[in-house]
Amino acid sequence: MTPPRRQRRYPAHEPTPPRPARQGEERNPERLYVVAGAGEDGARAALDLVTLVVARAEPPPSATPEQAALLRLCTAPLSVAELSAYLNLPFSAMTVLITELLTAELVQARAPIVRQAVPDRSLLEAVMHGLQRL
Repeated sequence: MTPPRRQRRYPAHEPTPPRPARQGEERNPERLYVVAGAGEDGARAALDLVTLVVARAEPPPSATPEQAALLRLCTAPLSVAELSAYLNLPFSAMTVLITELLTAELVQARAPIVRQAVPDRSLLEAVMHGLQRL
């Protein structure tokens, strides 16, 4: 049996008050399966953090708030990492959301253009000058 502990009359320091929630931060976040949906077959699109996503249509009335926000953000191509940061959702939840929108053909996803795949400007100029001489 352990003896009872004594309480201090004057605590050494005051307890810190809870910090206020920052913008975009929730105190009681919803569970991710509520945000991402159940997913019928569990299949996900092959997405990477640098995969670019662009909207093909406006958000339908049946879209969830997260899907509507994603469609509004994707008027210009954005990477999955940027979307994840803007919507404050982890990558796993983003892949589920984007997969649902891909199957509904509301968004289009593509790999980014690799800089080395684009020909050098000097080469293109040399070809253009060669064609002009013909």
